[in-house]
Amino acid sequence: RKRSSSWAMPYFTPAEVAQHNVEEDVWVSYFGKVYDLTELVKKHKGSELLKPILRFAGEDITHWFDAKTKQPTTCMDQATGIIRPSCPYGRYIHIPPLDPSTDWDTSFGTPWWEETKNCVGTLSAKARKIKIVNTLASTEHTLEVASEETLNEIQKRYLKINQHAGSYTWKRMKKPLNMDKTLDENGVKDESDELNKLGIGENAYTPTLHLYFNDDLSAA
Repeated sequence: RKRSSSWAMPYFTPAEVAQHNVEEDVWVSYFGKVYDLTELVKKHKGSELLKPILRFAGEDITHWFDAKTKQPTTCMDQATGIIRPSCPYGRYIHIPPLDPSTDWDTSFGTPWWEETKNCVGTLSAKARKIKIVNTLASTEHTLEVASEETLNEIQKRYLKINQHAGSYTWKRMKKPLNMDKTLDENGVKDESDELNKLGIGENAYTPTLHLYFNDDLSAA
Protein backbone atom coordinates (compact mmCIF):
# COMPACT_ATOMS: atom_id res chain seq x y z
CA ARG A 1 0.00 0.00 0.00
CA LYS A 2 1.21 3.52 -0.75
CA ARG A 3 1.78 6.15 1.91
CA SER A 4 2.80 9.75 1.73
CA SER A 5 5.97 9.67 3.81
CA SER A 6 6.00 13.47 3.92
CA TRP A 7 3.16 13.50 6.44
CA ALA A 8 2.72 9.96 7.72
CA MET A 9 4.11 8.98 11.10
CA PRO A 10 7.13 6.69 10.89
CA TYR A 11 7.00 2.96 11.43
CA PHE A 12 8.96 1.40 14.27
CA THR A 13 9.87 -2.24 14.66
CA PRO A 14 9.40 -3.92 18.07
CA ALA A 15 13.20 -4.02 18.36
CA GLU A 16 13.37 -0.24 17.97
CA VAL A 17 10.70 0.30 20.61
CA ALA A 18 12.57 -2.05 22.93
CA GLN A 19 15.60 0.28 22.91
CA HIS A 20 13.61 2.87 24.87
CA ASN A 21 13.47 0.94 28.12
CA VAL A 22 15.03 3.13 30.80
CA GLU A 23 13.48 5.71 33.12
CA GLU A 24 15.00 8.60 31.15
CA ASP A 25 13.60 7.25 27.86
CA VAL A 26 10.32 5.32 28.03
CA TRP A 27 8.40 4.11 25.00
CA VAL A 28 5.58 1.59 24.90
CA SER A 29 3.22 0.38 22.21
CA TYR A 30 -0.47 -0.47 22.29
CA PHE A 31 -3.11 -1.01 19.64
CA GLY A 32 -0.54 -0.70 16.85
CA LYS A 33 0.81 2.70 17.86
CA VAL A 34 4.03 3.73 19.59
CA TYR A 35 3.96 6.20 22.48
CA ASP A 36 6.70 8.19 24.22
CA LEU A 37 5.88 8.30 27.95
CA THR A 38 9.15 9.95 29.00
CA GLU A 39 7.51 13.24 30.02
CA LEU A 40 4.84 11.38 31.98
CA VAL A 41 7.55 9.52 33.87
CA LYS A 42 9.44 12.76 34.58
CA LYS A 43 6.27 14.41 35.88
CA HIS A 44 5.60 11.57 38.32
CA LYS A 45 9.23 10.73 39.15
CA GLY A 46 9.50 8.72 42.35
CA SER A 47 5.85 7.65 42.40
CA GLU A 48 4.99 4.06 43.23
CA LEU A 49 2.43 4.25 40.42
CA LEU A 50 5.26 4.36 37.87
CA LYS A 51 6.49 0.86 38.65
CA PRO A 52 4.21 -1.01 36.20
CA ILE A 53 5.02 1.45 33.41
CA LEU A 54 8.77 1.21 34.01
CA ARG A 55 8.53 -2.57 34.22
CA PHE A 56 7.07 -2.67 30.70
CA ALA A 57 9.17 0.13 29.20
CA GLY A 58 10.06 -0.78 25.62
CA GLU A 59 7.29 -3.38 25.38
CA ASP A 60 3.78 -3.77 24.01
CA ILE A 61 1.05 -3.22 26.63
CA THR A 62 -2.05 -3.75 24.50
CA HIS A 63 -3.11 -6.46 26.97
CA TRP A 64 -3.58 -3.74 29.61
CA PHE A 65 -6.62 -2.44 27.72
CA ASP A 66 -10.02 -3.63 26.51
CA ALA A 67 -10.04 -4.17 22.74
CA LYS A 68 -13.45 -2.55 22.32
CA THR A 69 -13.36 0.39 24.72
CA LYS A 70 -9.57 1.01 24.54
CA GLN A 71 -9.82 1.61 28.29
CA PRO A 72 -8.00 -0.32 31.04
CA THR A 73 -9.37 -3.83 31.47
CA THR A 74 -11.62 -4.36 34.46
CA CYS A 75 -12.42 -7.07 36.98
CA MET A 76 -14.72 -7.53 39.95
CA ASP A 77 -13.22 -6.93 43.37
CA GLN A 78 -13.92 -10.09 45.35
CA ALA A 79 -14.29 -8.24 48.66
CA THR A 80 -16.62 -5.45 47.58
CA GLY A 81 -18.22 -6.71 44.38
CA ILE A 82 -17.23 -3.46 42.70
CA ILE A 83 -16.01 -3.43 39.11
CA ARG A 84 -12.55 -1.88 39.10
CA PRO A 85 -9.59 -1.52 36.75
CA SER A 86 -7.56 -4.71 36.55
CA CYS A 87 -3.96 -4.02 37.50
CA PRO A 88 -2.14 -7.36 37.80
CA TYR A 89 1.21 -5.56 37.87
CA GLY A 90 0.07 -2.91 40.34
CA ARG A 91 -1.98 0.28 40.11
CA TYR A 92 -0.49 2.79 37.69
CA ILE A 93 -0.70 6.50 36.86
CA HIS A 94 -4.27 7.84 36.38
CA ILE A 95 -5.90 4.71 37.78
CA PRO A 96 -8.06 5.69 40.81
CA PRO A 97 -7.57 3.97 44.16
CA LEU A 98 -10.11 1.30 45.09
CA ASP A 99 -11.10 3.14 48.26
CA PRO A 100 -12.04 6.87 48.39
CA SER A 101 -8.97 8.98 49.10
CA THR A 102 -8.32 12.69 49.61
CA ASP A 103 -4.99 12.15 47.88
CA TRP A 104 -6.68 11.27 44.59
CA ASP A 105 -6.31 14.20 42.22
CA THR A 106 -8.81 14.14 39.34
CA SER A 107 -7.55 17.35 37.71
CA PHE A 108 -5.07 15.60 35.41
CA GLY A 109 -7.51 15.82 32.48
CA THR A 110 -6.90 13.22 29.78
CA PRO A 111 -5.44 9.92 31.06
CA TRP A 112 -2.11 9.09 29.46
CA TRP A 113 -3.42 6.14 27.47
CA GLU A 114 -5.78 8.51 25.61
CA GLU A 115 -3.21 11.25 25.06
CA THR A 116 -2.58 11.35 21.32
CA LYS A 117 0.26 13.86 21.61
CA ASN A 118 2.40 11.08 23.07
CA CYS A 119 2.09 9.07 19.87
CA VAL A 120 5.37 9.05 17.92
CA GLY A 121 4.62 6.47 15.25
CA THR A 122 3.10 3.19 14.15
CA LEU A 123 4.22 -0.23 15.31
CA SER A 124 5.16 -2.46 12.42
CA ALA A 125 3.04 -5.58 12.23
CA LYS A 126 5.99 -7.43 10.69
CA ALA A 127 9.65 -6.53 10.71
CA ARG A 128 11.89 -8.03 8.06
CA LYS A 129 15.57 -8.02 7.14
CA ILE A 130 17.18 -6.96 3.87
CA LYS A 131 20.76 -6.80 2.72
CA ILE A 132 21.89 -3.62 0.97
CA VAL A 133 24.96 -3.84 -1.26
CA ASN A 134 26.63 -0.59 -2.30
CA THR A 135 28.23 -1.48 -5.64
CA LEU A 136 30.41 1.67 -5.64
CA ALA A 137 31.90 1.29 -2.17
CA SER A 138 31.76 -2.54 -2.22
CA THR A 139 30.06 -2.61 1.15
CA GLU A 140 27.03 -4.46 2.41
CA HIS A 141 24.78 -3.89 5.39
CA THR A 142 21.84 -5.82 6.78
CA LEU A 143 18.93 -3.70 7.95
CA GLU A 144 15.81 -4.62 9.86
CA VAL A 145 12.94 -2.61 8.39
CA ALA A 146 9.17 -2.42 8.69
CA SER A 147 7.38 -4.44 6.03
CA GLU A 148 4.93 -1.55 5.58
CA GLU A 149 7.63 0.96 4.67
CA THR A 150 8.16 2.21 1.14
CA LEU A 151 11.64 2.12 -0.38
CA ASN A 152 11.84 5.89 0.21
CA GLU A 153 11.34 5.28 3.91
CA ILE A 154 13.89 2.47 3.93
CA GLN A 155 16.27 4.83 2.16
CA LYS A 156 15.93 7.22 5.11
CA ARG A 157 17.07 4.41 7.40
CA TYR A 158 20.09 3.80 5.16
CA LEU A 159 21.00 7.51 5.36
CA LYS A 160 22.39 6.79 8.83
CA ILE A 161 24.94 4.53 7.12
CA ASN A 162 25.49 6.51 3.92
CA GLN A 163 24.47 10.16 3.85
CA HIS A 164 24.44 10.04 0.04
CA ALA A 165 21.85 7.25 -0.11
CA GLY A 166 19.66 9.42 -2.32
CA SER A 167 22.42 9.57 -4.94
CA TYR A 168 21.96 5.92 -5.85
CA THR A 169 19.55 3.96 -8.01
CA TRP A 170 18.11 1.10 -5.99
CA LYS A 171 17.76 -2.19 -7.85
CA ARG A 172 16.78 -5.79 -7.29
CA MET A 173 18.10 -8.36 -9.78
CA LYS A 174 19.34 -5.39 -11.88
CA LYS A 175 15.76 -4.07 -12.11
CA PRO A 176 15.14 -0.53 -10.78
CA LEU A 177 12.81 -0.46 -7.79
CA ASN A 178 9.81 1.82 -7.39
CA MET A 179 10.77 3.94 -4.39
CA ASP A 180 7.12 4.81 -3.68
CA LYS A 181 6.22 1.15 -3.13
CA THR A 182 6.97 -1.35 -0.38
CA LEU A 183 9.38 -4.25 -0.75
CA ASP A 184 6.49 -6.64 -1.22
CA GLU A 185 4.90 -4.41 -3.86
CA ASN A 186 8.25 -4.40 -5.66
CA GLY A 187 8.22 -8.18 -5.74
CA VAL A 188 10.74 -8.57 -2.90
CA LYS A 189 8.78 -11.13 -0.94
CA ASP A 190 9.28 -11.84 2.76
CA GLU A 191 9.89 -15.59 2.95
CA SER A 192 10.92 -15.70 6.62
CA ASP A 193 7.72 -17.43 7.77
CA GLU A 194 8.06 -20.13 5.11
CA LEU A 195 11.73 -20.68 6.01
CA ASN A 196 10.85 -21.02 9.69
CA LYS A 197 8.10 -23.53 8.89
CA LEU A 198 10.62 -25.59 6.96
CA GLY A 199 12.95 -25.50 9.93
CA ILE A 200 15.62 -23.69 7.91
CA GLY A 201 15.53 -20.46 9.90
CA GLU A 202 14.73 -17.00 8.60
CA ASN A 203 18.40 -15.96 8.64
CA ALA A 204 19.26 -18.56 6.01
CA TYR A 205 18.17 -16.23 3.25
CA THR A 206 18.01 -12.43 3.23
CA PRO A 207 16.85 -10.58 0.08
CA THR A 208 19.55 -8.37 -1.40
CA LEU A 209 19.14 -4.91 -2.92
CA HIS A 210 21.92 -3.35 -5.00
CA LEU A 211 22.70 0.36 -5.03
CA TYR A 212 24.18 1.85 -8.19
CA PHE A 213 25.76 5.28 -7.95
CA ASN A 214 24.38 8.04 -10.18
CA ASP A 215 27.53 9.52 -11.75
CA ASP A 216 26.21 13.05 -12.10
CA LEU A 217 25.74 13.52 -8.33
CA SER A 218 28.11 14.07 -5.42
CA ALA A 219 30.61 11.38 -4.47
CA ALA A 220 29.72 8.76 -1.90
